[in-house]
Amino acid sequence: MALVAERIADGRVKALIEQFLRQGVLEDGVQWEAGEEGTPQGGVISPLLANLYLNPLDWLMAEAGYSMVRYADDFVVLCRTAEEARCALERIGAWTEEVGLVLHPEKTRTVDMSVEKSQFDFLGYRFYRTRKGKLARLVRPKSEQKLRATLKPLTQRNCGLSLEVTIRRINPKLRGWFGYFKHATPQSLKGMDSWVRDRLRAILRRRRGWKGKAQRPDRYRWPNRYFRDLGLFCLEEARENETASLRRGVTR
Repeated sequence: MALVAERIADGRVKALIEQFLRQGVLEDGVQWEAGEEGTPQGGVISPLLANLYLNPLDWLMAEAGYSMVRYADDFVVLCRTAEEARCALERIGAWTEEVGLVLHPEKTRTVDMSVEKSQFDFLGYRFYRTRKGKLARLVRPKSEQKLRATLKPLTQRNCGLSLEVTIRRINPKLRGWFGYFKHATPQSLKGMDSWVRDRLRAILRRRRGWKGKAQRPDRYRWPNRYFRDLGLFCLEEARENETASLRRGVTR
């Protein structure tokens, strides 16, 4: 609040922010815990306050010559050597201790991305060094699980809606997800496309009186173009179209 007061004089705004900070959380849907310190996990104002509180860290790292990428309280520091990474971690640890923060003991680590199969997660993506030495941008498994959890209730096998309506309901979810993860490798998007189509094939199986998930013969019975003709948004095709559009722009 002292940092907020340095930039905001309106008492009403400061009072509103303080209410956010003092707001409690509901543990396991039963016990209400009052907030003692920090910002509410997932609170709409938390990223803004994190930017305010961590702004000095940005300047500290920049002045020390480090390249740091940060969003709210999640950041990656890019280093050329292991020694440089060790020094950066020590510098950050000293600063966070000074301002009353603690680095996450499990998530905070150094990674040598020149090593085959090395990886780290950042903002929903997984950066992975392949066997051929290339750096791949994958979708973090947890991010895929969240989308599947969102789509499952809309694609249950006993769904009573027409397939066209079901597709219209899930398309906005797929488009929104693509808007963020369109920079992932095509293989990451292809796997999600396949999972979605198999969910729809399972609905069609159920309507024929067949039980269980989609089987291999179902992919011939209802091929990918069947769902394309019904208007299903395809992540892989959307990425190909976007890549082609960018290439045309560069050519011009």
